[in-house]
Amino acid sequence: MNPVARLRSSSRTPFLQVVKTAVAVVAAVLLCRLVIQGPFPTFAAIAALLVVQPSINQSFVKGLERSAGVVIGVVLATGFHLLLGDGVFVVLLVIVLAILIAWALRLTPTSATQVGISGMLVLTAGVVTPNYSADRILETVIGAIVALVVNALIVPPVLLEPAHLAVARLARDTAVAFERIAIGLTEGWDRHRWDEALVAARALRQQHARAEASLGSARESLTMNPRGGRHRTILDRDVAITDHLRVLVTRVTGMTRAIRDNTAPDLRDDPVVHGIATEVARIGADVRALSARVESTRLDPVPGVGGAAAAASGPADEPWAEASEPALTAPLEVVRPNSRHWVLIGALLEDIRRVRGELLGEDD
Repeated sequence: MNPVARLRSSSRTPFLQVVKTAVAVVAAVLLCRLVIQGPFPTFAAIAALLVVQPSINQSFVKGLERSAGVVIGVVLATGFHLLLGDGVFVVLLVIVLAILIAWALRLTPTSATQVGISGMLVLTAGVVTPNYSADRILETVIGAIVALVVNALIVPPVLLEPAHLAVARLARDTAVAFERIAIGLTEGWDRHRWDEALVAARALRQQHARAEASLGSARESLTMNPRGGRHRTILDRDVAITDHLRVLVTRVTGMTRAIRDNTAPDLRDDPVVHGIATEVARIGADVRALSARVESTRLDPVPGVGGAAAAASGPADEPWAEASEPALTAPLEVVRPNSRHWVLIGALLEDIRRVRGELLGEDD
């Protein structure tokens, strides 16, 4: 593997974030030049560079971590300078103690690194006095605050759209998995075809995990975000839908595996299997309708419609509440089970019952 490739990210940072970082650095440096008389405000520039993050909440956390590390490092360096004076030995001692203190306090990696860097910069970049140390702390606080304000005022990021699309695609692909079962039962697929169906069904688990990760990023971007209020209703609804889809993904994977393990050429001849195929097809239709409703939900409000909250109206914990009439009918009843395939048929009937309860909000 090319080691140079590790230096590059798989995706490019949004250009808007680059602009916000540059604006934050310039604003922090200029403000410090007005407030603090002294050398170039290096600490303010570094703080602004580090604190501008993809979300406001992350910027706030980075600001706290950066400030805490600087305070500890500057105080540590100032104290040892007053006690032991200058010298390479003092700098090395401060760095080692900074590492140990960060470990003892269980600081985050950002704060832990900042303790040693701040202590080293204070001892090597100027005349160490209490006033000098206080100015460096003030620089850091100013840089962090400026970066946080810039990140909040210049189009604060909202990462709801990728998460919303991920949920819609998960619902669509889950519907396809149910429809695949219905087609396979009707056409009498062989084991090879069911192997392919099982691979596709198992892939839904990873897709569900990616959707949950996208929802986590979306929630992170909405935390402390002034633009977040109108989007939180849609996010909560998408989270509820994803929780329901977790159950459906588990069921459709189990159903596909059960059929793969127990399929036989005469399976399609059983009339109960035809009824099961019909019910599974109806499940697929209901889940596909859910996917269509998710995809049609507007993320940006339309004048006169009531905004995203109106577009996402409906109980967040009942994602199928908007459907006028579900495709599922009453549960199937089997008077006399098949003597050869009764285990598979019974398992499929139980899975259908549980999926039906999940779709209709009846499953406990």
